[in-house]
Amino acid sequence: MEIEIISFGQITEFINNQKIEVDGITDTDAFKQYLEDRFPALKGLKYKLALNKNIVQQNTEITNQATIAIMPPFSGG
Repeated sequence: MEIEIISFGQITEFINNQKIEVDGITDTDAFKQYLEDRFPALKGLKYKLALNKNIVQQNTEITNQATIAIMPPFSGG
């Protein structure tokens, strides 16, 4: 399965925007674990995932050619 990763804020220091090919990852919980295994610096950060421009509130199915944004905490004003 091909997934495009977009990162924001301090996360861009260790994850550059990229397309990756992954097998066996079908949902956002598994993808989050994959990211933390591949980029250990993520384990110490709070972040949210957005799947195809929608912020993920609970475990969600990932389809081929999905776009996942990895975002640090943010506030509006």
